[in-house]
Amino acid sequence: MNNKTYQPSSKDIERNWHLVDVKGKILGRISTYIAKLLIGKHKVTYADHLDAGDYVVVINAKDIELSGRKAMQKTYKSHSGYPGGFKEVTFAKMKDKAPEKVIIHSVSGMLPDNRLKAKRLARLKVYKNEVHPYDDRIRKESSS
Repeated sequence: MNNKTYQPSSKDIERNWHLVDVKGKILGRISTYIAKLLIGKHKVTYADHLDAGDYVVVINAKDIELSGRKAMQKTYKSHSGYPGGFKEVTFAKMKDKAPEKVIIHSVSGMLPDNRLKAKRLARLKVYKNEVHPYDDRIRKESSS
């Protein structure tokens, strides 16, 4: 008996489209769900060395919420690399200015840091409102 473990190849990958409405949802909980879809862990043919994830379209990014007092306390920090180049932006200001970046930043932190991360993030499409150009590609049964 010579049973072998099934190893999917890149030609076996089938990508689906998922619509995720984040209106009134908690940022961390929805980000883990989105990261799972981007990685492809929900599929039977998951292999950690292949990029087998799906496309994810996120709508209503302006209505995302945080639990507890994080909405007042959370800050996003960055540094340009130059002296005095440290910047700190609060969650409230970032949500008003660019709510898409809040979700992308959160999902990016939940993806593994490897050679597949950029490709996975490229399949994440985030929109401030309900309007998006991917209506014809998304299956309705996959919404969260």
